[in-house]
Amino acid sequence: MFDILLRPPGAVSEREFLARCVHCGQCAEICPHRCIRLKRGFGPVRNTPVVRPRRAPCLLCMKCPSACPSGALDPTVTDMRRAGMGQAYILEDRCHNFTDGVMCWTCYDKCPLRGEAVILKNGITPAMTRRCVGCGICEYVCPVQAVVTLPTGHPAPDNALPTEPAAIAPPKPGQGKTS
Repeated sequence: MFDILLRPPGAVSEREFLARCVHCGQCAEICPHRCIRLKRGFGPVRNTPVVRPRRAPCLLCMKCPSACPSGALDPTVTDMRRAGMGQAYILEDRCHNFTDGVMCWTCYDKCPLRGEAVILKNGITPAMTRRCVGCGICEYVCPVQAVVTLPTGHPAPDNALPTEPAAIAPPKPGQGKTS
C-alpha cells in the first residue's frame, strides 16, 4: 500500500523537503510528545521525519521548525495556525453522525483550533474547514476511524465530506465595533 507521508509543521513542499532534509533527526529529538518519528525503510524518504496521526498526532508545540538546521522545516513557522501539515477529512460512510445518528463531536471537542478548523455545521454536525492545519488530533481521537489526515495537496478521498470555507474567527478582545 502507498505510504502517505505527513510531515512536521512548517515543512516545505515534499520535493524541496527531500532535497533539503539531512536526516539528522533533530526535529524528532526536540518533540516533547514523540509525535515525530523517522521513516524506516529504503530510498529517499528513509530517516526523514513523519507524523502518523493514528499513532501519535502532532500536538502543535511548534518546537520542531526552529530545530531544523537544513530549512526542510521553515523556522519562521511558529504559530500553530500556520503549521501547514495537511488537511483532515471526515469520511461520511464511517462517521457516527451520518451512519447511525449518534451525535459525536469528538473531533470538534479535541481540535486545538476548535471553531476554526473544525466547526459544527448548522450547530449540529462536525465539518472540517480550510483552516485545518493537518495535525491529525481529530483522526487520533475519532472512535470509528472516520477521519483521515492527508498532506497538503493530496486529493480528498471519494467518501469525504466537502471541506467548508474557512470559519470566521471571532474578534479578539479590543477588536470589532467601537462606540
